[in-house]
Amino acid sequence: MRRPIPAILGALAALATSPAPAGQTPAPSGAYCYIGWPSDGETVKSPLKVWFGLRGMGVAPAGVEKPNTGHHHLIVDADLPPMDQPIPNNKNYLHFGGGQTETVLDLPPGRHTLQLLLGDAGHVPFDPPVMSRRITITVRQP
Repeated sequence: MRRPIPAILGALAALATSPAPAGQTPAPSGAYCYIGWPSDGETVKSPLKVWFGLRGMGVAPAGVEKPNTGHHHLIVDADLPPMDQPIPNNKNYLHFGGGQTETVLDLPPGRHTLQLLLGDAGHVPFDPPVMSRRITITVRQP
């Protein structure tokens, strides 16, 4: 059976616009990010300012494909996501796709964990991952 040309062209167009499978961008050797404040083990009041640091790479907004650059994702009270997929975007995985290097968090009283993970232009972690160590803070009662 012969297919009409428009049907074949439509199928080819659909294939051409399908998203490519997620891949990982190589990270430069020795690159890492860190939480500049608060410090691990610190007791703080909420809301609190958290500032991010990065060594061995630059910061660029999401969608900008420039070698050795990425943008921060702050993981709050959650484990690291899969390293070969885009980082989730929800209350536990905060995206800073504008290239921000600090934020203000409003956390309830109690213990919380914070960790940074750098994402490439498409929000996928680098290979190897560029991340901070996980810190624990305690938010005191108001």
